[in-house]
Amino acid sequence: MGRDRRVLGTTQRLVVKVGTSSITHVGGQLNLHQMRRLAGQLAELRKRGKEVLLVSSGAIGAGLGRLGLTRRPRTIPECQALAAVGQGILMHVYEQIFSEYGIVVGQVLLTREDFADRRRFLNARHTLTNLLQFGAIPIINENDTVAVDEIKFGDNDNLAALVAGLVDAELLILLSDIDGLYTDDPRRCPEARLIREVEEITPEIEALAKGTGAALGTGGMVTKLQAAHVAGHCGVTVVIARAGEEDVILRIVAGEEVGTVFWPVTRLENRKRWIAYSTPVQGRIVVDEGAVRALQGGKSLLPSGVVAVEGTFEMGNTVSIVDPRGKEIARGIVNFSSGEVEKIKGCRTSEIAGILGHKDYDEVVHRNNLVLGP
Repeated sequence: MGRDRRVLGTTQRLVVKVGTSSITHVGGQLNLHQMRRLAGQLAELRKRGKEVLLVSSGAIGAGLGRLGLTRRPRTIPECQALAAVGQGILMHVYEQIFSEYGIVVGQVLLTREDFADRRRFLNARHTLTNLLQFGAIPIINENDTVAVDEIKFGDNDNLAALVAGLVDAELLILLSDIDGLYTDDPRRCPEARLIREVEEITPEIEALAKGTGAALGTGGMVTKLQAAHVAGHCGVTVVIARAGEEDVILRIVAGEEVGTVFWPVTRLENRKRWIAYSTPVQGRIVVDEGAVRALQGGKSLLPSGVVAVEGTFEMGNTVSIVDPRGKEIARGIVNFSSGEVEKIKGCRTSEIAGILGHKDYDEVVHRNNLVLGP
């Protein structure tokens, strides 16, 4: 252990995510003191020439407070109604606070579909990067007023990780109501120890992420580890820290030992990043051991290596490729529908035209559209 955190001082573009519990009071009303502290730190980073994006929860909490409710509702329509009320309140407060520092903010509301569709993905990327070029701070939230189960992120931790990858950020700071990742729940176990850095998210590390989120929020340590995993494979360093700690963002960027740092594993190119984490998986293709070795050696997936097809998908969909034991080894964009793959599985490429009546591709999944072990 022991990478030098001072490397974070070279960060030029970072994403900061703040949760509902960090910017609202217990009853749901916005905590203006905390929001001012947050804005002051981001303004200081902008003054230093750094590009900052803010992923902020709190719309549903703000709506809850404005409508005089005391607890988060359970149904999606009720949450959507609260978000419709609260999102305007949230942005109005942010606009007022940041204007005191001479900073313009821009609201960007996203759903998972904005990441799943390649054209919308690139459009969101262009919008965010242009806001940064104009010197504005994008304030991003899930579009809770229209999101339903099929297109919801479910929490802003994973949204923040996808945004960090989307804009090629170098650092993602997840602010919470806890200091970082502990060896046990510090609220129940006084002996729990804060883990200062994580080189790899192993099953043992995942087992430490217990419990659920706060009463007003949707995330917890489990979602933060998921976000760290996604961001890490996009080449982004992640730090989980307590939002209420004094100058927490500035101290993290200065390289101080604050919270838990998750060092990045590798950096996928932008398109493969999109395939691995942004597109929904529509089905599974089971392959034999020979195909497993070929894929791991950088080859494309050919029909001869396909054993079985599970689910229904169309050409251009993302599929999960699994070994004979059902373990996922890759994801990729498929060149044939599920029905066509079913017909040509186990066959040679020279037989495709005779079986289907046409042959546009030799490969079921081309290596350029395939990502190992997402």
